[in-house]
Amino acid sequence: MGKLQLDEIRNIFTSSKDFNQIFDAFEAAINSKNDDIELYRQLFWNKALTPDELCLFGEKLATDFPHIAYDVYMWLANVFELTFFQYDNYELALAYYRKAADVKPNEPDPYLDACDCYEPDLNIPPADQLIEFCKKGVDHVLKPKALYLRLARLYSIIGDEDQSLYYQTKAGESGSSKPH
Repeated sequence: MGKLQLDEIRNIFTSSKDFNQIFDAFEAAINSKNDDIELYRQLFWNKALTPDELCLFGEKLATDFPHIAYDVYMWLANVFELTFFQYDNYELALAYYRKAADVKPNEPDPYLDACDCYEPDLNIPPADQLIEFCKKGVDHVLKPKALYLRLARLYSIIGDEDQSLYYQTKAGESGSSKPH
């Protein structure tokens, strides 16, 4: 395959159902040093790709362009969150929120977004995993109040009112920022 132009790559990412063609376009984009996350977001929404294929592309992209790894992981987490009912991908959503938090642990969005994908009727992702993840985040984010409130809500949902009250109190005490 000859060198692909950006418009051709974009078209393949959005409309192709052939993995080999998508892979070739991805390689062309990577080899041309294209680190535009908007281009790859189109790839991540291609419904012809399986979760494993999306992970393959995302991991390669994050490795080759570490400066956009956080955005790649957050975007993949969002894709998996929105499709987990169809494919049972809540584990992948949480895994990619964790990866995003590893890249930028002081950003609250991975922790908060992971909690937002919680489905209490099915307990997915499992509340105990979300609680553990948020507790980790409290140690890193500059303004932990929102995380304390999410912890209080999660504990309330699972019936642990003592811990819920504890985190509600912590939220009230935290004000808007964490002391240094």
